[in-house]
Amino acid sequence: MFSRRRFGLLLSVTVVLSNAASAQQALPTISIGARPSARPAARVTTPAHPRQPPPSSPVIATAPAASEPAGPTPPPITASSEKFFTGKEVNSIPFARPGEALEIVPGLVVTQHSGDGKANQYFLRGFNLDHGSDLALYLDGMPLNMRTHGHAQGYADSNFLIPELLGYVLARKGPYDAQDGDFASAGSVYLQYKDKIEKGFYQLTGGNFGYGRALAVAPYKDFAGGSAYGAVESQYYNGPWERGDNLRKINSVFRWSRGAQEDGASVTFMGYANKWYATNQIPQRAVVGGLIPLWGTLNPTDGGDTTRFSLSARWSQTEGNHASRVAAYLVRSTLDIYNDFTYFLANPNLGDQFRQFDRRWIAGVDAQHKIKWDSFGLPVETRIGLQGRYDDIRLGLQDSFRRTPYETVRNDAVGEGSISFWTDTSVRWTPWLKTIAGGRFDYYNANVTSLQSLWGAPVVATSTGAPAFLWTGPWNSGSKDAALFSPKASIILGPWAKTELFANYGEGFHSTDARGAAQRFDTSALSDEDTFLRVAPIPLLVKSRGAEIGARTKFIEGLDSSVSFFWLNLDSENQFEGDSGTTTYGRPSRRYGVEIANHYRPVSWINFDGDVALAHARYRGFDTARALAYADLLTPEAVPYGTFLGNAPGNFLQNAVAVTAMGGLELGEATGWFGAIKYRYIGSRPLTEDGFLKSPATGTVNARLGYRWSDGWRLQLDAFNIFNSRSDQITYGYGSLLPSDPLYGQCRAGVAPGAVCAIGVMDRHFKPVEPPAVRVTFSGPLNFDTSVTKLPDVAEPLRVFSN
Repeated sequence: MFSRRRFGLLLSVTVVLSNAASAQQALPTISIGARPSARPAARVTTPAHPRQPPPSSPVIATAPAASEPAGPTPPPITASSEKFFTGKEVNSIPFARPGEALEIVPGLVVTQHSGDGKANQYFLRGFNLDHGSDLALYLDGMPLNMRTHGHAQGYADSNFLIPELLGYVLARKGPYDAQDGDFASAGSVYLQYKDKIEKGFYQLTGGNFGYGRALAVAPYKDFAGGSAYGAVESQYYNGPWERGDNLRKINSVFRWSRGAQEDGASVTFMGYANKWYATNQIPQRAVVGGLIPLWGTLNPTDGGDTTRFSLSARWSQTEGNHASRVAAYLVRSTLDIYNDFTYFLANPNLGDQFRQFDRRWIAGVDAQHKIKWDSFGLPVETRIGLQGRYDDIRLGLQDSFRRTPYETVRNDAVGEGSISFWTDTSVRWTPWLKTIAGGRFDYYNANVTSLQSLWGAPVVATSTGAPAFLWTGPWNSGSKDAALFSPKASIILGPWAKTELFANYGEGFHSTDARGAAQRFDTSALSDEDTFLRVAPIPLLVKSRGAEIGARTKFIEGLDSSVSFFWLNLDSENQFEGDSGTTTYGRPSRRYGVEIANHYRPVSWINFDGDVALAHARYRGFDTARALAYADLLTPEAVPYGTFLGNAPGNFLQNAVAVTAMGGLELGEATGWFGAIKYRYIGSRPLTEDGFLKSPATGTVNARLGYRWSDGWRLQLDAFNIFNSRSDQITYGYGSLLPSDPLYGQCRAGVAPGAVCAIGVMDRHFKPVEPPAVRVTFSGPLNFDTSVTKLPDVAEPLRVFSN
């Protein structure tokens, strides 16, 4: 039970955090500049142990305590930045959307610039990861990142995640582990659902802005030689937006398992569908000028729908010094999405909305074998792995008006397959020295077949003013293959005084869009001679190289601390392009920085997490193409428009976050009153390569207060953005055009220079942090036998204060 002293401590911490958050409510002054683009729109650069409590004081979780089996066993830690979390820990801190559960990973920020049916935006180690371009996400062994995706390379949708089912989360930073391949340069996060649910439960949640969620989880014991459970979730959300999201989501999981993760088998089915409208980022000048309110939109038809169905299986066996594991999966996913980021820049009559679609089947296998053996009296462990995946994809890009497509820029069938072999060997040389050395070999092959028709191709003007069909599809078909070898190495020293030291090096990679690898001609413009404009194909695989040194200590009782210094080079930076909504091939880049992570449990009823990450991110080399485009903006005719501001060549990585910080406090025992507070800070960041436009810093505080009964009932109140931060969820800097802009009329009349009209008005485009909101959750045992089920004693929480 909470005492008055403990309850007072909770209130005191709330006041302290309120003072920290209030400093983030005011927005700094933003200067407006310009930026060039190749198309009539601009680019948007868009040994650790589970922190288990003693048996007498388990951590508070969102599901009934009775439904929690014994916690999972963490793997050996090989880097100071590697972290392992139980499902209880993930759910103990409040978050507003499923993807934000991943923010338990130190330094990882998860946000959104569109409707909640679209994949989240991820930030980690100085990366603007867009929708997952260099962060590998896995659920139950299935990769969530999509290759050659209709919206963005590496698109990783986690909106179908049911956090209450999580058994554990394993997070690794950098490309140091031989098991990690595509998209894992910044890091990888492995999410694992529980194999067993001991007791069923249900929960109902309702809150501001039309939020409603229902979840039911039912176990089936002695089912087909094992055990099983089913989970069904539905959700509705409108949001504070002038054009409500009208989000409708349904989600389900059915899992059969036998044995344990290390020695057993499981079969899992998942089904998910979501449909929504979206208020995307809006230009600052439209809000300041009163054209739209802060919660308004410039295109109320933006939005989309998505589905995902999967069937996966896992078999594992441990016998003596040998351990084997084989996982296979089959995934069917679809996405239709409509976005409008530049408004009337490319098409002053119909607007710039575009449709992207993606239909795919994914089949894959992940097998590994582990052997423990002795070499000259030294303990050795060798792992050997095989990974294979094939994506059968149909995807495209169309210009649209109010969700009605009228021109097809791309329409392709893509088959992309990969085969990977990896191995590593760890040797314990002395009680205080361990080394790991290994590597992986990856081979990729992609075949692109254009389905674009002549009559569906974009119509462009020739130099004479006559229209012409830009039918490049047949000449942008082709195949591409590539192979890479990536060495990995780690050294672990210690422990001394409960402290270990780590040094890691690894090479990794990310794949690029297969359409870009096979492309030969531009899909949006003709050359000055009215012929197809030739473009250079891009590599299918792009290498990264990274290193890290760090330390991890438990020297102070109850405190688990780590510090990690990292460095990472990429041969090409993925960049989000606003006019097409796709990820493009960019310049080489370099990042280095430091991360500090702390978890402190001084007594059984207090848990504290505090993390800070600092990163320095820059492009490498000189941007010749941008310098040439910048020169066009410095002509006597163009200079008066000021479009050159923000368009100078530079080395700032757009939206690369330099400072992130997280603080979490959890109070409470297994039963009785409990509470939690989470503070998240995202520092200011450059929005253009020359650093002329910058985003504001963002600080938000979420809080939780609730009561848990000993028989499984729970009442919980979650409050989000409790101090009403008026900053941004996400911010971009690029050019757009509105009918209210003076430049709009000047471009239509042919008065303004073409280089200026191709960029529009440079501005800060943002999606605001949602206003304060409260959600109430009621949860209890799922038992259909009414003679056994008893309602909670509603007077019990009040008796605490009378003691």
